[in-house]
Amino acid sequence: KMSHLHHTGMSGMGHSNTTSHPTTSVSHSHGGEDGNMMMMMPMTFYFGFKNVEVLFSGLVINTAGEMAGAFVAVFLLAMFYEGLKIARESLLRKSQVSIRYNSMPVPGPNGTILMETHKTVGQQMLSFPHLLQTVLHIIQVVISYFLMLIFMTYNGYLCIAVAAGAGTGYFLFSWKKAVVVDITEHCH
Repeated sequence: KMSHLHHTGMSGMGHSNTTSHPTTSVSHSHGGEDGNMMMMMPMTFYFGFKNVEVLFSGLVINTAGEMAGAFVAVFLLAMFYEGLKIARESLLRKSQVSIRYNSMPVPGPNGTILMETHKTVGQQMLSFPHLLQTVLHIIQVVISYFLMLIFMTYNGYLCIAVAAGAGTGYFLFSWKKAVVVDITEHCH
């Protein structure tokens, strides 16, 4: 049994695989009562378009055209993810309803008392803007995990699509992001 695990990498762990194939892949049993249909998951980057399983068991790429379509879809999904992050920040700024300025005394030099002003921004928990932010956050988290799992296919084309889409989305959407520097803000 030990030599079987040594020759098959991790593919023998947890499975009743009796053949010995040197591989760096982890096998997963898909379908069938006897588990005869085995898919090998690559553990290194590769460029190919045959039997590339993406996210769901029925979503398999087998042709160059399908890979090109998947590339475009993943690219757009990564771009959308970056745009969604910026849109959520913008919506949050617009939905901040109660802005208060609080002044508090702080010790100054030579025993003097200075007044320091802090801006407090609030939002109500049971409000439409907060509910919208919550739904958008869930969508953002799901998309981020989808992109991570797509990258973990180790398919070079799909990895490039994720990176290029994220970069393009950041380039297109983040330049509008306002950078506000509050000179009264102090690190504590």
